[in-house]
Amino acid sequence: MFALGDIVQMKKPHACGANRWEIIRLGADIKIRCLGCGHIVMLPRRDFTKKLKKVLQLAAEVDASQESEYLPLTEIKRPNN
Repeated sequence: MFALGDIVQMKKPHACGANRWEIIRLGADIKIRCLGCGHIVMLPRRDFTKKLKKVLQLAAEVDASQESEYLPLTEIKRPNN
């Protein structure tokens, strides 16, 4: 359904006007970053799945050079690695 590094669209846009978010943490809570302004929001998984509209791009398909606020998978710090 969704994975770490995917770009998703939520049902409502962020206050900055952007509606593209990058998933930067997965677990019981999901952390997403606005690709318009860089603001980070953490939501419980249940709330995230309710508010998710669709996955726009899979992490493997994202061109990080075109996204100013995107953090590539190689730069995401994973615990216990």
